[in-house]
Amino acid sequence: MKPANILILCSDEHARSASGAYGHPVTLTPALDQLALGGTRFTNAYTPSPICIPARASIATGLQVHQTRCWSSAEPYHGQIESWMHRIREAGHAAVSIGKLHFRSANDDNGFSEEILPMHAANDGKGWPQGLLRDPLPPFADAEELAAQTGRGDSDYTEYDRRITAEACSWLKRYPRRIKDRPWALFVSFVSPHYPLKAPPAFYDLYGGKDIPPPFGCAPGERPEHPVLEEMYRFWNYDEYFDDALRLEARRCYYGLTSFLDDNIRQVLMALEDSGAARDTVIVYMSDHGEMLGNFGFWTKSVMYEDSVAVPLIVSGPEIPAGVNETPVSLSDIAATVEQTVGLGARKAEEPWQSRPLQGFIEAPEPDRFILSEYHDGGSPVSFYMIRHKDLKYVHYAGANPAQMFDLAADPRELHDLAPSAHHEGGRERMRNLLSSILDPEEAAGRREANRLALLERYGGRDAVLALKSFNHTPVEV
Repeated sequence: MKPANILILCSDEHARSASGAYGHPVTLTPALDQLALGGTRFTNAYTPSPICIPARASIATGLQVHQTRCWSSAEPYHGQIESWMHRIREAGHAAVSIGKLHFRSANDDNGFSEEILPMHAANDGKGWPQGLLRDPLPPFADAEELAAQTGRGDSDYTEYDRRITAEACSWLKRYPRRIKDRPWALFVSFVSPHYPLKAPPAFYDLYGGKDIPPPFGCAPGERPEHPVLEEMYRFWNYDEYFDDALRLEARRCYYGLTSFLDDNIRQVLMALEDSGAARDTVIVYMSDHGEMLGNFGFWTKSVMYEDSVAVPLIVSGPEIPAGVNETPVSLSDIAATVEQTVGLGARKAEEPWQSRPLQGFIEAPEPDRFILSEYHDGGSPVSFYMIRHKDLKYVHYAGANPAQMFDLAADPRELHDLAPSAHHEGGRERMRNLLSSILDPEEAAGRREANRLALLERYGGRDAVLALKSFNHTPVEV
């Protein structure tokens, strides 16, 4: 494949299933559907972590969370590890971002040659230190805000996305004609459909009067019986503030925000086409993680159910065939994908789960590949890990906590935990061995715990952290 430009379109909190391209019966996403029709749609793509800051550090570096040590929402990336942006910039390529990054600060060298309208971690780069608190988990006073801010209308986030779209269209109008000697990379990062669940009227109204199904097939009141998830449910107690009518309204707003996102993507793709650079540009669409939307009583992300950890991933452009690819892939593969696209060549991957170019999987699918996701952030009493291999998903919780395992082919709703069954002992052991081939989960949890305690001490201890400003979603400060 000859070197090409790359346009990465990133959303925030877009569950894989919530688009027409992935078969959702209601959500209207014509731009993404068209992109998928002309390119390769990955059906088994996952985030390295179902929370923004760790996931975005892995997207930048191609490394897993236990390698970046950006464990939580209080430990953002700040250029401390070489990123794909650093590598291609040093090779003379333009590496430009527009929109949300969620790194520590624009004052750090994150690797981009230019950051336009960047959103970085709040609290002067500290992010959300309250997530460092465990033993016991503190009350989460901001939970009520999610329900209270649900409804038809605009928010700071939708206005921010409109500004991102305008800047991206302006950049594509000006620069591709100037940058002709070598390929460029443009990272356009929206915040929709991230909460607050305020959908602009024109997009909210697309779903007025429609039969809006419950979240991804979950039966009302279904909750997992697991000690860690029970503690997380009590901490992230969003669902206590919803009744059935407001849950329906929230789904309508989420799908409205997804259609709003799709329309912004449509505008950027039109600007790319008008620039004359489309025929020389690979387009990648992805989201940093998903959204539970009330499934199992959970809202937002932070768990290893498909709605939270599975992401949409579409690749289109020159020499990218139309089709569906079932290779398990990770957003950590984006780093190698960008580097190969612009002509740096593929980075060396010694293990199958390490960052590798998506083009290679398009040319030669690897259905036997396995991938990792990790969670070490707030709301959980312990670290936990997910391995996806073939039809099985295995979730390991640190300490003496029981594992979970699901057969996603037979049980796509993840209602039947196979881990306690003696009949599935062989599958459970095989999945545990795959996890152990990447890391020692208890040793990694211990390193994360040491980092947590050190950072908590640096911030003055539990009481000092509790006194810091908290928030439910990062404020727009650009």
